[in-house]
Amino acid sequence: MYKSIAVVGATGAVGTIILDLLAKRNFPFQKIKFIASKRSAGNKIIFKDKEYIVEELQPSAFDGVDLAIASTPDDVARDFIPEATKRGVLVIDESGYWRMDPDVPLVIPEVNGDAIKNVKKGIISSPNCSTTQLVVALKPLHDYGQVKRVVVSTYQAVSGAGLVGTRDLENGSRAELNGQSYNYECFPYPIAFNCIPQIGSFKDFGYTSEELKLLHETRKILGDNSINVCPTAVRVPVANCHSESILVETERKITVKLARELFAKMSGVIVIDEPAEKKYPLPNICTGRDEVFIGRIREDISSDNGLAFWCVSDNLRKGAATNAVQIAELVNK
Repeated sequence: MYKSIAVVGATGAVGTIILDLLAKRNFPFQKIKFIASKRSAGNKIIFKDKEYIVEELQPSAFDGVDLAIASTPDDVARDFIPEATKRGVLVIDESGYWRMDPDVPLVIPEVNGDAIKNVKKGIISSPNCSTTQLVVALKPLHDYGQVKRVVVSTYQAVSGAGLVGTRDLENGSRAELNGQSYNYECFPYPIAFNCIPQIGSFKDFGYTSEELKLLHETRKILGDNSINVCPTAVRVPVANCHSESILVETERKITVKLARELFAKMSGVIVIDEPAEKKYPLPNICTGRDEVFIGRIREDISSDNGLAFWCVSDNLRKGAATNAVQIAELVNK
């Protein structure tokens, strides 16, 4: 058992869920501290009926800590995580900064939990939220039929852009319905009653940074650089839960019946696939859940070994907080 743990970014949207999960799952520790930006330092947090004062994020905050779960922007992770590891802290990092470092394992416990054995820098990365649900869904198909190619379109909730993204949807929708104007804080275009086909900055070949994460992180987690991924990432006016339309081509044919069986056996997956009853995963029924939900499973009528399906997952939970806590539980065994 780790004696002293810390939650970095404890007052943020993901940090507050991490606190809730640590309490509900009875994560073992002797001491715990909560760390956040200077703006939040000094605030009070009630955790398991005890009051704590939030400490400012600075190198000395990691003194005496054994394990830290960190949810911070990339530049903060770049600057402060090395300060933690210098002090012997094992850091589970939610940011994107360390994910593609060859010496940092990128882990989804249900998919590649053994990768935690390869920690070299004192850092374990948790994947991007859209990658996590994609790879959890791909894992049983890859194990059985060898995934060759993936075409994935994401429909990503505003909560993925943080509290300011949620505020933009709420205030923008209210203004639109009342015939008023609203100055968006987060998005370059109105998100209310709209879709924005850009998440992140544009990079090589016209793909965005968010889209390229789906390619590179998928390959790293599954340990297979031969997998081809064609991604499109879209921000949609949904409060929470990312949805994905996924088309997979495999070396070995997978029927719809077999796919349902493979998904049902996969840890962390729930199948909702009753088209005759109009039952399939929806963001408003998957929010607040820790699983990856799959439905609309069907054969691809345009290719022999293609399989199409719909996938929904709570991006703040399995896409972020839950996965990080699951990693912590794994290393704590």
